[in-house]
Amino acid sequence: MNFISDKNNYELNRRSFLRNAALAASALVTSPAWADELISKKSGIKIGYSSITWGGKDEQAIKDLASLGYKGVQLRANTFGPYRNKVTDLRRMLNENGLQLCMYSSGNVEIDPAKEASTIDMHVAHASFVKALGGSSLQLTNNVRPKDRAPSVEELKRLAAVMNEIGKQTADMGVQAVYHNHMHQLGETPEEIDVIVQAMDPRYVKLLLDIAHYKQGGGEPEKAVLQYKDVIHALHLKDTKPADTKSGYKFVELGQGRVDVPAVFKALNKIKFDGWAVVELDGVPDPEKSPLLCAEINKKFITETLRHPLS
Repeated sequence: MNFISDKNNYELNRRSFLRNAALAASALVTSPAWADELISKKSGIKIGYSSITWGGKDEQAIKDLASLGYKGVQLRANTFGPYRNKVTDLRRMLNENGLQLCMYSSGNVEIDPAKEASTIDMHVAHASFVKALGGSSLQLTNNVRPKDRAPSVEELKRLAAVMNEIGKQTADMGVQAVYHNHMHQLGETPEEIDVIVQAMDPRYVKLLLDIAHYKQGGGEPEKAVLQYKDVIHALHLKDTKPADTKSGYKFVELGQGRVDVPAVFKALNKIKFDGWAVVELDGVPDPEKSPLLCAEINKKFITETLRHPLS
């Protein structure tokens, strides 16, 4: 008996079973009653996908996403170091795989006055990189949420003020700065997000609405789409559900959690949204899965449940 061969066959069969089971589970979500109506309407929603799930293996992410038919990719600031002097190589890679840089994760915005100049310079440098790659959008986050209290109104407005200055400088380069709402950061709850958005200068900073973070923060993202229809530039698409984790939740593929994604798309069509909706998973939600499988599950939900094309 060939034990090695038997073991390999078992592992292949196990992986095939898990893959098929995950895809089948995603198909259990039935299409909403209004799906037939939406499919007949011309939608301006473009679907992209973030490379973050691949954990820094961006070349593999680009190849995998292209193989599934996605047309846009969000890259992160980790690409700046290795490619800042090889921009043409990265742009060629995107072009050869038929992918557009639909969003760039530029990193954190500091609100400490002593760090303001350096944080602005960093994001402006990233904007130049984005422009060279053929992109036009720069995502801003922050990691300065107080650990022992809620942020003050002054801190929230301070974040908006620094982002306004970043956005003013990137706008001169043809790159739109966008604020990404995020759990455990400034702008976790709907109330905090509203303070920030109201203090943003819409000429220079728009909103990237992350529907799972917004839901986890206590809001209903489909309502946020309508509320912020004049400042939404892009979205992050993902889902969230309770889990036995330190935070008490985990982000999962579309249709696997508590976010009413069909309602979000209905709201987007209502406001005639014309921009990128980027699927994002910080990591694979289950160890048996791969980034590619997660992207397949998300594709199935988008194309079969929402009946929305990837391009």
